[in-house]
Amino acid sequence: MSKNLVRISVAVLTTILVLLVLWQFRTAVVYVLLSLMLAASIRPLFSRLAGKRLIERLVWIFAYILVAGSLVFLFFLVFRESGSELQRLAESVSVKDKWNFSLWADSSIQQSLISRLPSPSVLFQAIIGNNGELVIPALLGIAQGIGGVFAAIAIIVILSIYWGINQIHFERLWLSLLPSGQRTRARGIWRTIEPEIGRYIQGQLFQSLLAGVLFGVGYWLLGSPYPVLLALIGALACLVPVVGAVLALLPPLLVGLLTSVPLSLFLGLYTFIILIAILIWVKPRLANRRWNNPILTMILLIGLADAFGIIGILIAPPLSVVCQVLWRRLVSHRVAAGASAQLSDLHERLSRLRETIGTLDDPQLPLVTSTMERISNLIAEADPVLMMGSSRESPILSSEGVNRK
Repeated sequence: MSKNLVRISVAVLTTILVLLVLWQFRTAVVYVLLSLMLAASIRPLFSRLAGKRLIERLVWIFAYILVAGSLVFLFFLVFRESGSELQRLAESVSVKDKWNFSLWADSSIQQSLISRLPSPSVLFQAIIGNNGELVIPALLGIAQGIGGVFAAIAIIVILSIYWGINQIHFERLWLSLLPSGQRTRARGIWRTIEPEIGRYIQGQLFQSLLAGVLFGVGYWLLGSPYPVLLALIGALACLVPVVGAVLALLPPLLVGLLTSVPLSLFLGLYTFIILIAILIWVKPRLANRRWNNPILTMILLIGLADAFGIIGILIAPPLSVVCQVLWRRLVSHRVAAGASAQLSDLHERLSRLRETIGTLDDPQLPLVTSTMERISNLIAEADPVLMMGSSRESPILSSEGVNRK
């Protein structure tokens, strides 16, 4: 009895100590988690290079670099144009003495709102101070924040590339910390979690990019004076789960109070239509509804938002997927671990075979290359089929076990 009590006490104290250490280094932990999520999203790019010839690899790498450079250049143009539009918006607000309520001209509602709301110029003056003394600290804070964001992005990208290139070595490292009897199941769980997180990140980024392009084109055609700025805000808002749609709708409506109320209503209606179209036709084809649990996601979102802010909001949905996969694999459907364990063993053997071939004097023989490519393609095609079959068979197996008992 005393030995069990001592073991439980040691386990509890060790858990508390680990949690305290993780909390003290929470920034580094968040960076690692984000880099693992990004690595899971770009894993297919590295997998596509496996089994290819040297020339094909160079062609694909050149294509990746070209696409990445084009996206970086596009983002640079978007941010530059957004900065100029933001400057024009600030100049127009600083000299504007009244709000636009043209739909309710000379009405009691307009008079009541005008009497209660300060003019845009007064609000702008209150923000920047009497002689602009609040501008320099604000600019310094924004510059520091932007510098910190870019530094964090650089760290996350470098770590994600490292995880992507050294996947097998990384898995062997953390699996070596577990008992030998649990490594196969842990590898299977990891191989289930990582693709789901990768698909989620890919879907969110694609939705955000698609929404930004559609917003920008639509705002420009409708005659908005700030199309790029509003499109950028809407695209970033689409990355935020649950409340992203509301955040994307607010800027067009608020800017309309400075330009034209009818225009703002048209922009808001167009934004609403684009969001509904993405929700109905795009999101179901990208997201896996199997791991969609709004209640768990909302609980995690509230807790992580209070602890980490916007970063916690972004990592809440992937963490919800991780919790559901762990619950399914360790508690509710433990019998279904066989197929995924066999798949993980196949992946492990395939990686070892690639390493062995890489040590040969002439590993690029046509027969060896074509054989490895066929094996990789067959395993990649078998992964979703076998995983789906294991998930379908698990309730049957459990029911058979109950009937046998």
